[in-house]
Amino acid sequence: MTVKQSYYEASLAEYSNHQAAIALLKQYRPYLEMIPSLRRPNESVITIPLPIVLRKATSLGNGIATEATRLPCDVAILMCDPEWKIKTGVEIFVFIHRPQEDFSDLLGRWRQTQVWLDKDYEWLMPPRYQHMFSEGANTIYPLFVIFAETPERIKRGLQGAYLPFITQILNTVVDEEILETLAPESPLA
Repeated sequence: MTVKQSYYEASLAEYSNHQAAIALLKQYRPYLEMIPSLRRPNESVITIPLPIVLRKATSLGNGIATEATRLPCDVAILMCDPEWKIKTGVEIFVFIHRPQEDFSDLLGRWRQTQVWLDKDYEWLMPPRYQHMFSEGANTIYPLFVIFAETPERIKRGLQGAYLPFITQILNTVVDEEILETLAPESPLA
């Protein structure tokens, strides 16, 4: 059995919400403990789906230009101090297993993220958080989301590389194929 596109899309949509991202972090306690305030978690977590970072790039002509880069992760989870309303130095990157993606592709997305974030960068923040100081982190962490249908070799690879992963239970995801079979036939057909 293979991972379906609807599984990926449903998970991406789900973890784009900060409450669902917090629920995801609850499944991996070391990352849950990185939330600055568990009393005010809604003010402590910023989620950015399909994130973009801005990096300074030297141009041959007039000095320094800014280059926008879309990271290969699916969701960035940024920690924020709820008192000071500033981003802290911890960033967690969620990589959701995509259809037709093998271990080298999944791991390669994390490695590419590490390479792109090796130099100074700033976040292209969602409108609600644009007022926030958004420079890069002190430390970046990966979190992989896999499914029951994910091949065993990917699970073994993540374990062997000592990378944290969560197996997503798709109780909230309704497969589109099931919906199509349950839909009443059109009277015009």
